[in-house]
Order: sequence, then C-alpha cells, then structure tokens
Amino acid sequence: MAEFDNETQRLTLKVVFYGPALSGKTTNLTRLHDLLGTDLKGEMMVLETQNDRTLFFDLLPLGLRAPSGLLIKLKLFTVPGQTVHDSTRKAVLSRADGVVFVADSQTSQIANNAESFHNLELNATRLGLDFASLPMVVQFNKRDLQDIVPKAELEQLWSGAPWPLTFASALQGEGVIDSFAALLGQLYDHLDPDYALLLEHQLDRQGFCDGLLGPVVSDTPGN
Repeated sequence: MAEFDNETQRLTLKVVFYGPALSGKTTNLTRLHDLLGTDLKGEMMVLETQNDRTLFFDLLPLGLRAPSGLLIKLKLFTVPGQTVHDSTRKAVLSRADGVVFVADSQTSQIANNAESFHNLELNATRLGLDFASLPMVVQFNKRDLQDIVPKAELEQLWSGAPWPLTFASALQGEGVIDSFAALLGQLYDHLDPDYALLLEHQLDRQGFCDGLLGPVVSDTPGN
C-alpha cells in the first residue's frame, strides 16, 4: 500500500518479485540494475537465508519527480522461494503495491509454479491485500532453456487471467524491462484515481513509466 507524505510531497511504492525457488527473481533485479542506464541507482542489498536469498533493491535515486514537485520513490524486493521461509515471504509481501510473479518455464517446474502462485494468493489475502485488483505481471522466465513449456500453451492457459503475461530470460537480460514496464503501467492506473497523478501532478501514464525506467541500456545483450 502506497505511503504518501503530504508534508514532503513524497509517494513511496513497494514492488515485490514473488515466485518459486530458483525461478530467477534475484536475477531479474540484478538485470534491472544493469539495464537501467542511469547513474542514479541505489545499491542492491542481499539478505542471506540458510538456503535461499531475499533481496532488497532501493530505487529511490532513480525516483521520478512529477511536474508538480511530487517525488515518487520506488522500492523493489524479492522473496525467498522455499516453503520453509513462508513467514519471510509474507512479511516482504506486506503492504505491496504491485507484484511481478516470476515463474520457471521448465516443464519440471509446473507444479512448483502452481504451488507458489497459490501461496501468493493465500498470503495476499491473509495480509488484507485485494488480490483481484492488485497490480501484477506474470513472467515466465528461463526461456533460453531447452525443456520448457511452449509459449502458445502458456498463452492459452493464462488467456482468461486479468494479468499481463510476459516471457523472459533474465540471465540473458531479455524480457526483464518489458515485464517491469508492464507492471509500471498497471501501477499508474491503480494509483491515479487516489493520488490524482494527472490532474494534480501533471504526470501522465507514459511520463510515469518513462520516468521510473530511466534511460535503458538495452533489453538484449549485444545491442
């Protein structure tokens, strides 16, 4: 849930990368740090758990200042994927404004993806988040591997879902920016009615997305 400080005119947003263990959540954040081509980036901080990692990436210096002077501060988190760390996942998910669900494209991980998505829905409900209206993108990562679920099959499977579906190879840096940009668009649509971003702060959807993405180095290595 967004934090708005009227005195300092600062709006702080929280985005969580959620998904099963080793699906590429941390790699997504690492690639975002690499691909967003600006010197104004926070340092990534990794908090180690016993067999997994949760990562905090503060994008405050990349924050967008609207024409009105409103400062939009963005913080990105990942959660540990292993079931034993569910209490940590729940704590990180608390008060989230948006989610990127990172699924593993490998056929061997279908059940793990489903279990993790169900866990996301369950934890969101427990935390009082409106899962039906929560800005979210579903990313199928690891498209560079061999034994993966075909794209057409995934598109058919998720055709009735309200969330954008994206495909990525975070290790190669492909699709990471696209997934993040898709979420930013949803965040704007969700926030504008409550914070009058356009009417009071003269910030339209495109300006919001472009401002928070900053200059992008490249979404594909070698370009």
